[in-house]
Amino acid sequence: MKTILKSVVLLFLLVLPLGCTDMNDSPVPSELAVNDFIWKGLNLYYLWQEDVPDLADNRFANQSELNTFLGTYSDPLDLFNHLRTDAVTDRFSVLFSDYSVLEGVLSGTTMNNGMDYALRYKDNTNTAVIGWVRYVLPNSDAAAKGIQRGDLFYAIDGVPLTATNYRNLTAPTSYTINMADYDNGNFTPNGQSIALIKTNLSENPIFINTVITEGAHKIGYLMYNGFYASYDSQLNAAFGSLKSQNVTDLVLDLRYNSGGSINSATKLASMITGQFAGQLFAKQQWNSKAQAYYESSNPSSLENRFIEGLNSLHLSKVYILTTKGTASASELVINCLKPYINVVQIGDVTVGKNVGSITLYDSPTFVSKNSINPNHKYAMQPIVLKIVNKLGAGDYTTGILPTNPLPEHLYSLGILGQTDEPLLSEAINQIVANGKKAPQQEGPIVRDFMDAKSIDPLRTEMYLDPQ
Repeated sequence: MKTILKSVVLLFLLVLPLGCTDMNDSPVPSELAVNDFIWKGLNLYYLWQEDVPDLADNRFANQSELNTFLGTYSDPLDLFNHLRTDAVTDRFSVLFSDYSVLEGVLSGTTMNNGMDYALRYKDNTNTAVIGWVRYVLPNSDAAAKGIQRGDLFYAIDGVPLTATNYRNLTAPTSYTINMADYDNGNFTPNGQSIALIKTNLSENPIFINTVITEGAHKIGYLMYNGFYASYDSQLNAAFGSLKSQNVTDLVLDLRYNSGGSINSATKLASMITGQFAGQLFAKQQWNSKAQAYYESSNPSSLENRFIEGLNSLHLSKVYILTTKGTASASELVINCLKPYINVVQIGDVTVGKNVGSITLYDSPTFVSKNSINPNHKYAMQPIVLKIVNKLGAGDYTTGILPTNPLPEHLYSLGILGQTDEPLLSEAINQIVANGKKAPQQEGPIVRDFMDAKSIDPLRTEMYLDPQ
């Protein structure tokens, strides 16, 4: 019985047969090459393949029927969106017309002016929007222009930000932000403006790595803003520095970390611990045909295990700072460490992304660029798996609730890394006061509804690295 593809090599270098239909009865017209790639890639890998009628293995009797269907979509993005399940279930699958851009984002390289920001509604009408700077990347245009954490902007190029225009206003390579002051809940334009220019910028996710001494405690503080595999060696070196200073406690700041590599997340968890090398950290759940094949052919490929040989702290407790911007691989670390050590989560509820993706190219193997179709550069980053911890727990689509709720307030942001910054201060208090909670801040809780990373869905991805 023939398969849709003669040989499909999966991420783990396994061959996964597809449906029973004969797809070799006619060629694929060149104008349908992108659409054909989208359908076949999603039919094979998409986590919710069985829930999409037009992705069923028996939906088309042959390639001719498939071609007829594909020809009804002139825009590949329209086909891609049609073949996804509902937007609530799948908020994260993306299609890119240029895989080099996709690869850059997944490695931490983007067109970026260095200003990482979040957006909040100015009032309860949920219309007017205010932007605030979360942090600034070193050696960026924003750093050179003196942008600082806590700076506020109400407009771009003189156009006030709203819930409907912020994407268009922040998209250009260059724009001018119009600044505002904050006083007792009121945002007032102050007449200042700053012109910013985006460049091709690589973000080192290790933003702060330091040791704070409080009495008998040597507290390691690591602000880690993205799981980028190309920085794994620097992350290991950062833990080597903490280890050499004999830290007794660790505060891991993931408040602005929107995710990334599952393998990097596994390494981070292994560096925090070290006493569980070789034990099960996380389990992957794919669509039923991929899952069945892996379970019968190579069940270990569905497992992520703690890694040995890293700079590990051997801790039995970790303090993790989170916000509404904490997503994906960050949540994976929290959820999958919980069966092993005490995880004290301080801050706000997380995003709720418990699924992962892989990059698919229009090539014979889908997961490699070998013999890639030279006539276009489309690539997909579809959701293909769900991640659970060793106990099978992983249903946190509404977010992971903090142990100690402490949302960020614009009137008391503090300086990142300073001991009086509210979230870090609460973690230090937890450590030195043996779990006693500090007094909670008063005032209404106003949360961000969007940030610079979540505007681009790729920057909130949790993905498997090619192997």
